[in-house]
Amino acid sequence: MNETSPIADARLVGDRGIVWNPDHGMKLYEEGYFGQPVGIRKPKSSVFDKPLELSLIECVYLTQQKRLNVRHHDGESILGVEDLLKLGSECFDEFKDRFIVYSQLRERGYIVRPGLKFGTDFAVYLHGPGKDHAPFLVHVIPQRKGVVPLDIVRAGRLATSVRKKFIIATVKENGEIAYYSFVWHRP
Repeated sequence: MNETSPIADARLVGDRGIVWNPDHGMKLYEEGYFGQPVGIRKPKSSVFDKPLELSLIECVYLTQQKRLNVRHHDGESILGVEDLLKLGSECFDEFKDRFIVYSQLRERGYIVRPGLKFGTDFAVYLHGPGKDHAPFLVHVIPQRKGVVPLDIVRAGRLATSVRKKFIIATVKENGEIAYYSFVWHRP
């Protein structure tokens, strides 16, 4: 949001942040396709009168960007970036690594959406859902964990079948991110 826009408010519900004010939700969605309007599977525009549901990664990112206040379940205390990262790490494996990759992709101007329907961490768009198809699927694997060959084959087959480039992002011990892209050739 710009300087004159109020910071959006979200209430933590489980592992999600809900922006109950539709005006704030529409603004976040319009300015980067953050979240998902509740009850609208594929929004055709950024105009809706529903609450906006944000993932925990989006909550951390928007809090870090000073565009969102996330209130605890009690509705009183506001959670900071470290609180949200800790909560994310308690709820999801490798949450911090996923957040680091998500943040870097966002900072590079990409629209980053959940990649669950593709069996990966993120679907990455150049312009946004409804404007273009996601050309990239990004899967985050911590460097210390290593890559299992079967995962590469599985991901390659999936990415090829949906005509997307599959990218593995690994977060190194020093916080740097290495991206590996695979090109598939038919014999």
